[in-house]
Order: sequence, then structure tokens, then C-alpha cells
Amino acid sequence: METFNEYHLDPKQFPFLNTLQENWEAIRDEFTNFRQKASQEELQFTFDVMGPKSQTIKTKGKSKYSAFGVLFQGLFIEQYIQVHQIQYPQYELQDVPEKARELRERYFPNLTKAIEATNSLNDNILRNVYFGTFLPGLDVKLHVNYNPHMNRGYLGLIVPEGDVAMKICHDKLYWHEGEFMILDHSYPHCPHNYTDYERTVLVVDFFKPENSREESLQFERELVSQRMEENPYSLGVFGKNDKATTEDFIKYNLSHQLEWDKAL
Repeated sequence: METFNEYHLDPKQFPFLNTLQENWEAIRDEFTNFRQKASQEELQFTFDVMGPKSQTIKTKGKSKYSAFGVLFQGLFIEQYIQVHQIQYPQYELQDVPEKARELRERYFPNLTKAIEATNSLNDNILRNVYFGTFLPGLDVKLHVNYNPHMNRGYLGLIVPEGDVAMKICHDKLYWHEGEFMILDHSYPHCPHNYTDYERTVLVVDFFKPENSREESLQFERELVSQRMEENPYSLGVFGKNDKATTEDFIKYNLSHQLEWDKAL
């Protein structure tokens, strides 16, 4: 029987995630269809524009992490780009927000509907929703994602057998297809994929229901403003305060990671 604690949370506490979980196969199929049917131009645009980029989280070696999504800080991607006036010089001749909207609506209608249904009934509790893919061999350096008002859910979409896991504090947790893993990412954590296959989950950041929504929104505004100033292509997801302390590396027997310096 699975056990839970202050950083590994029971998904049953968050029934508003049920709509996404109930539609996990349709969401997975939208992801695989996009990967198979989208043109190379569409794939590149999605990677360049619709995926949060980190300049601070590091990995070992050349294996990478790929991410792209449809919702950031409670706004669909095209709205987020417009609100923050993000500039993409390589696409200066295109209407970037309109292109992002068109791709979202064409390739991810079921995901979009599930987000809209959830947020309409729960005061926009979902903040970030994006696909995260670990390439084979990925080993991510210990880090934190400090936000006392946010939890992060991972809905397993494509999970190979073998050692593909999340280390958080002293625990090692495994993803399962069709199930949510819920974490408080304020605690030090580092995922890896030691298999020969890709792993893809739907990352879902949501406000802690027990916290004041006013305080949660205020903290989000301040944090996102800081992160967007540091790196507008982070889409407010990553920032300099993601770094774990040296003491954390020692405490969790990960001192060897201190030398890793490859960008995620």
C-alpha cells in the first residue's frame, strides 16, 4: 500500500484532478498524434514557443528534457504570450499568439476542454499544464521549485518499465500510466530516466486548495514577474530560486551532483 507524507500527497485529496485523469488516454493520444502528424515546422515552433525553458536546472551528460504546454499561470499559452509581450525574433513575421492558439485548438481539444471544465468549477485552480518528456539516460540535478502555495501533479501518459523515477528527500517514487503523482516541489528533488525509452507525463501545477487564493495569486504574480525578468522564455515556470543548497546535496547523499553543469 502506498504511503504519503508532507511532500508526497494522496491524489484523493484533490478530486478536481479527476477530469484530467479520466481523460488520460485521450490526452495521451493527442500527444502521440501531435508527435506523429505535426509538420517539422510545427514541432519546432511548439518547442521554441510553447515550452518553458530553464537556465538554472542542470543535468548530467547530454540527455535532455523536452516540454511544451497549453496553460501557464492560469492563461492559455496564446494569452500568456500577449499579456507578457514575449518577443520571438525568429518568428517576427508571424502572429505568434495566433499560431500558438491554432496549434492548441487543433491538436489538443480534449486537453483544452478538461482544463476549461476543471478551472470553471474550481476558481481557476490549475496554473500550469504541459507535457514533460524525459529522454533515455536523463539525470537531473537536485533542485527545488519554491512556491508555498503550489503543488505539482504528474499524470502518467507514457511510462516505460524500469528505473524511471523521482527522488524527493529520502524517497524514490515511480510514475504509473493513468495515475497522478502529487508532490510539494518546495522540497529538494531530482528525477531520472535510466531506461532506453522516453517517459512522458502531463505536468499539472495547481494552487493548494487550503491556502488563501488572494495570497496565492499575489505570490504567483511576484514570482512570475521575477522569473520573467530573469528569462522570459521560462514562461514563469523556472527561475534562479530553483537551486538547492549545498547542504541539501550532502543531506541526501548527492554530493557527486555538485559538479554537474549541463543546462536542462
